[in-house]
Amino acid sequence: MCGIAGIIGTEHNYLADVADVHRMCQTITHRGPDDEGIYVKGRVGLGMRRLSIVDLSTGHQPIHNEDSTIWVVFNGEIYNFPELRLELEGRGHRFYTQTDTEVIVHLYEEFGAECVQKLHGMFAFALWDERRQRLLLARDRFGKKPLHYALSGGRLLFGSEIKELLAVAPELTDIDPQGLLSSFYFGYIPDPLTAFARIHKLPPGHLLELIAGQIRVSKYWDLPSYGVYEPRCEEECLEELEHRLTEAVRIRLISDVPLGALLSGGVDSSTVVALMARTIPSQVKTFSIGFSNDDFNEAHYARIVARQFGTDHHELVVEPQIEETVHLLTRSLEEPFSDASMVPTYHVCRLARQHVTVALAGDGGDELFAGYDRYKSYLRRRRLRLFPLGTGRWYREHIHAWVPTKLPGRRRLYNLSLPLRERYLDEIALLPADVRDRSVFSKEFLAWADKEVSPYNSFRRYLEHAPASDPLSEVLYLDAKTYLPGDILTKVDRMSMATSLEVRAPFLDHPLAEWAAQLSPKWKMRFGEFKYILKKLAVRLGVPKEVVYRRKQGFTMPLVHWFRQEPSPALLDILLEPRTIQRGYFNEQAVRRRLLDHRRGRRDHSWEIWHLLIFELWHRNFLEPATQAQSAFASSCNPLAERKGNETSAFALHPRSTVPASN
Repeated sequence: MCGIAGIIGTEHNYLADVADVHRMCQTITHRGPDDEGIYVKGRVGLGMRRLSIVDLSTGHQPIHNEDSTIWVVFNGEIYNFPELRLELEGRGHRFYTQTDTEVIVHLYEEFGAECVQKLHGMFAFALWDERRQRLLLARDRFGKKPLHYALSGGRLLFGSEIKELLAVAPELTDIDPQGLLSSFYFGYIPDPLTAFARIHKLPPGHLLELIAGQIRVSKYWDLPSYGVYEPRCEEECLEELEHRLTEAVRIRLISDVPLGALLSGGVDSSTVVALMARTIPSQVKTFSIGFSNDDFNEAHYARIVARQFGTDHHELVVEPQIEETVHLLTRSLEEPFSDASMVPTYHVCRLARQHVTVALAGDGGDELFAGYDRYKSYLRRRRLRLFPLGTGRWYREHIHAWVPTKLPGRRRLYNLSLPLRERYLDEIALLPADVRDRSVFSKEFLAWADKEVSPYNSFRRYLEHAPASDPLSEVLYLDAKTYLPGDILTKVDRMSMATSLEVRAPFLDHPLAEWAAQLSPKWKMRFGEFKYILKKLAVRLGVPKEVVYRRKQGFTMPLVHWFRQEPSPALLDILLEPRTIQRGYFNEQAVRRRLLDHRRGRRDHSWEIWHLLIFELWHRNFLEPATQAQSAFASSCNPLAERKGNETSAFALHPRSTVPASN
């Protein structure tokens, strides 16, 4: 596990500077505290920071081939590298390390860019082919490892984190209006967008090739057709799932450093721990987080699972020191990101890192096997035909605005007036389509936002072109392409790397995921039960039924209580400071009413308050320091900004750069 960085001149007369590459690497020492390596020759500079997991003594990067004409920097783990190494040695290739990274250069020699098809694992890498003067960037199939890139000053810059690019090109801080709007809608910014107009994410399952100064982005993998496989019986389905998941866990136990598991007490992580306990001869180390508020505390169930499988269990009760935590985390967040579960994720990763360097987790199970409540809600709403054909749009355009905002069921009524697929998009959005529900924002911001392309558009395309013929499979595919990489995996990567912990996700083993996608939806949701077949397997493996068949809580925080009792007034009052209001995003009176209503217990506005607070703290703790690196670009601190004194306020837009099209 590492962080990578690089610079390549798009013209042959450019000379890369080792100091620039070093500066990029120094911004990500948290990702790789053990080692730094740099290769600079001509117009190319590659760098990496290493967290040593496999081949502790000879795995120094960058890695090269036999004649030093192909170089690679790599972040991740290749789980099938022993088999690949044997195959490549049989073809005559000579290895000088024991690391998984080295198989990439030799695979490339054999297969070119198609080498990624051979890789089984999580990865982001950059490979330079000196003979062909060709750069290849690649990101793993689900996007477990991040990779960003940008063009600036005749150079292509790339890195695991955005801060690397800004370290050598502070002019890239121009905000992307579309990315910003997406963050308000969904709480994260989906690929390939970022918060910055000229910086892009390489999407999961994609390659970027730079040849003769031209960038080409192409897709090399996607999930197969959903719901086309029907096992003959439940026993056959269970046996195949058990075999595939067991293998996914087994290959993720390869490590030369201590290894454990993040145990939430849910079905997914408990199933992973059950398989680890069956595979590892020694005692499994498990780690969990608890809260003093029982409504949000799953630690009891984690303890039950730990006792069942005899693990060496470690538990931490997170106290509501929320002010200190959010300031710490927003300094490392490179984009607005408001999934509140990042806080317990950070704490459980920090706890685990005190004992191990690698931890397995249950991420991906919900998206593969239909684990979220919203799936059941969406299927139920699809059956409701409250509005006769054609009248839903009429209701939204002429009636809904007059329905009192505080009327119970108002948003549900709006949702039921939408076309069927649109109901799911409306349900997952944090920023509802109804303007009156968006009153927390200023009129100027809403006027600007409504001129932008709807963030729903890319989501609609996923639904329309999903390789699926049933509504459940459609939304599972959508979430696998958006919410999973944009929210879940981003959160896990950033919080684990903040503590220098590697997290591995067996459920996102791509052969297992392909099988799960093809599995008939009746095995995912049956008799109203989420994750039907996965729960059956969990019980079969010995996970107690009181854990498997309890109500799903999710890995989240008791914000509703903390925001009423614990935070110092100064934390929430940040939203009312002139510095915040002058940016032009928020309606001061509406924010004030929400804070007052929430503190007095009239309504639960905790998630809305959290969303706005994280956005403002991102502005203060990451964006403003980044823009101060070059005062000439300080006006780009806000996409809507004219200067008022020393603060940014609204509304001067920056154009977006062109993103190379995916093939």
